[in-house]
Amino acid sequence: MSLLGKKFPGALAKPMAPFFAAGLIVLYGVNSLQNALSNSQQYKNDPRNPNAKPAGKADH
Repeated sequence: MSLLGKKFPGALAKPMAPFFAAGLIVLYGVNSLQNALSNSQQYKNDPRNPNAKPAGKADH
């Protein structure tokens, strides 16, 4: 006996295709917005910004 229960035959990927496409579109939009905001003047020099230039290396 399977731990996941009985297997039922049925299509899964075909009816879910619009949701997969919508998810990719939303992820692309969020990524574009994040890149645009991280390059804006307000956050350009924020130390948490991965694209920010390092302030300089401290000598130890």
